[in-house]
Amino acid sequence: MALENCLRVSTIVAGPTPQCVPPFSSREKLVFPTFRGFNRCLPKSALTNSSLYSSAANTKTKSPFVCNAREAVDEVLVVTDSSWDNLVIGSETPVLVEFWAPWCGPCRMIAPVIDELAKQYAGRIACYKVNTDDCPNIATKYGIRSIPTVLFFKNGEKKESVIGAVPKSTLSATVEKYVDKLQN
Repeated sequence: MALENCLRVSTIVAGPTPQCVPPFSSREKLVFPTFRGFNRCLPKSALTNSSLYSSAANTKTKSPFVCNAREAVDEVLVVTDSSWDNLVIGSETPVLVEFWAPWCGPCRMIAPVIDELAKQYAGRIACYKVNTDDCPNIATKYGIRSIPTVLFFKNGEKKESVIGAVPKSTLSATVEKYVDKLQN
């Protein structure tokens, strides 16, 4: 869904009418207009043809495309040594923390699962990730010896760890132990 939202593209090139590419199905072919580079600006004369673009006459246009990717935003925030105490230890909600590194293949496999959990449990848990190359002190403090490792914290205390690229069901079951049940 996020990819489809990102690919709802509008062209903002000067012309009689801006064109929109509607949402597509898997059978349709998506054709983009000719791309002329990100740093080029449109000629001033082309911009003044329409009142829609007249306010942009003095500004550079970095890209001829507008991407509607609000829902594609990553829900999992990065934690560093300086923000660890405030975001993880001081959190009033349960916290899931993924320890990873950019060169780790299994970490790349589990990253979409962590993103899905962050969206699924939004408001009930906080999800963060720690790059072990950038923050080795945190990894050492919690005895992280292999990645990916997912730690669960509640009330500032480490409750449980899950090591390796495990299925979503395993992480969901662990999250369910620490998430406050909704009162009916």
